[in-house]
Amino acid sequence: MKTTDDVLSTVPAPAGSDVRVEPVRYDHEGSALLGVLAKDHAVSGPRPAVLVVHDWHGVNEHVEARVTMLARLGYVAFGADVYGEGVRPGDDTAGQVAGSYYQDLPLFRARLTAGLDRLREDPDVDHSRIVVMGYCFGGSGAIELARTGADLVGAVSFHGGLIVHEQSDASAIRAKLLVLTGGADPMVPDTKVAEWQDEMRAVPSVDWQVVTYSGAMHAFAVPGTNAPDHGAQYQERADRRSWQALQVFLAEVFDEEPTVA
Repeated sequence: MKTTDDVLSTVPAPAGSDVRVEPVRYDHEGSALLGVLAKDHAVSGPRPAVLVVHDWHGVNEHVEARVTMLARLGYVAFGADVYGEGVRPGDDTAGQVAGSYYQDLPLFRARLTAGLDRLREDPDVDHSRIVVMGYCFGGSGAIELARTGADLVGAVSFHGGLIVHEQSDASAIRAKLLVLTGGADPMVPDTKVAEWQDEMRAVPSVDWQVVTYSGAMHAFAVPGTNAPDHGAQYQERADRRSWQALQVFLAEVFDEEPTVA
């Protein structure tokens, strides 16, 4: 099975680049947060930016790898911290920690907004071209942030839980949506995908698309995941294809020529 380093190596650093990954402390209403920022210091001036939201384990080496990959592609990338500095749960408590935010969506959205605000503070960010993306818990978060009406051009969910709102606020969405989901994900079954699509269909102004990867379980794009008995397993094919889909999507919403790596 591929490791995080293996996935990182699929996007090599361009010649002459100076990509640096640095911790960033910020806060939300008195709660200390610790994210990670990556950008190429060999390039000057505003450029498109991507906010990356972690899975239920919090900001970790996988987030660092993804923001590094994005920086190597020419973007400013910030891995936001929803949980708070020092809160990095293991498998035994991650569900409980993530669940507390699913049960308090206003707080979840506020922490996501704090991350977006911190990204916007970076002088190299083009405020008119920002996308949010996330994995699992973070995939849910990407869509929730879009539902706030945030000024985003895109939101991407990698195997995220698709939260359906009975009192829909989909009309507030300004971002184009890309949902990348596993065809064998028991946590996001076809019925849930259909319910979410129905909510989006009710608002014709929302630009959305869903891509389903056959045989892919939950967490198919998180290297090292190997819990098929619990419906979660890394799948190299789905990871590779979903990353390619992300790049095509970014090129579209950022109005760039597509370059798939």
